[in-house]
Amino acid sequence: MAGSVGSEDGDVGFQIAPMVDVVFVLMLFFMASAGMQVVEKELGINLPSGGKSQAGGPPPTPIIIDISPEGQVTMNNQAYGTPTDKNLTALREWLKNAIEQFGDKDPVIIRPAPETRHERIMDVLNAAAAARVKNLTFS
Repeated sequence: MAGSVGSEDGDVGFQIAPMVDVVFVLMLFFMASAGMQVVEKELGINLPSGGKSQAGGPPPTPIIIDISPEGQVTMNNQAYGTPTDKNLTALREWLKNAIEQFGDKDPVIIRPAPETRHERIMDVLNAAAAARVKNLTFS
């Protein structure tokens, strides 16, 4: 009996089952990483050219309207209305004349101060809407 116990403790041999498990794990890893490849595609982007504008004329000149924290509306260092004037009739008339004379291609940019009340910004937006401004942005 002592001889038979010693032969069981000897070399067991090459075990194939753990090696198959390792191969399957490696195969799963490579299959998962192969599926995550990023495919590059071409984007259709139209970049602006350095030449003349499409209309052949000069590029549009922005109309910049500044609003102070107190509510004073200025454009080209000229005040339009008072800080309490809700209608801003002078600004409306100027914008209406500018659109009639130069067209609606020129963008109107509103630059309110960070402390400006939203009510005053709405007054300027209403004046721009009354003048039929179509190209309006904030800065």
